[in-house]
Amino acid sequence: MDAGGAVLSLRESADGVDFWIHVTPRSRHEKVAGLHGNALKLSVKAPPVEGAANAACVQLLARGLKLRRADVEMDPTARGRRKRVRINAEPAALCLRLRQLAGDKTDQ
Repeated sequence: MDAGGAVLSLRESADGVDFWIHVTPRSRHEKVAGLHGNALKLSVKAPPVEGAANAACVQLLARGLKLRRADVEMDPTARGRRKRVRINAEPAALCLRLRQLAGDKTDQ
C-alpha cells in the first residue's frame, strides 16, 4: 500500500464507477495490493500477452467485489500497466467496497 495519504480516485455515474488500476503482471500471487498513487494496484500471475493480464484483472476485480465478470469492463485498447476500468453496479455501494478493497482509510 502506498503511504503518504494516497486516495483511490473514483468517478461515479448513474449506473457505475470508473477508476484507474495499476497492474503488475507475472506476480507470484494474485491480489489487490492497495494503492499506487490514485489507482488500485493489482498483482496477477498472467503475463502481459494477448490480453491474458487484462482478463486476469477483470477476474480478480469481479471476485474481490463479488460481481459478475460481465459487470467489469476494461478499455480494450489499454496498453501498459495503467488502465481505465468501468464497473457497472450501484455507485454508492460500489465506491465503498472499492475503497475497502484498496485499504483506503479515508472517510469519503
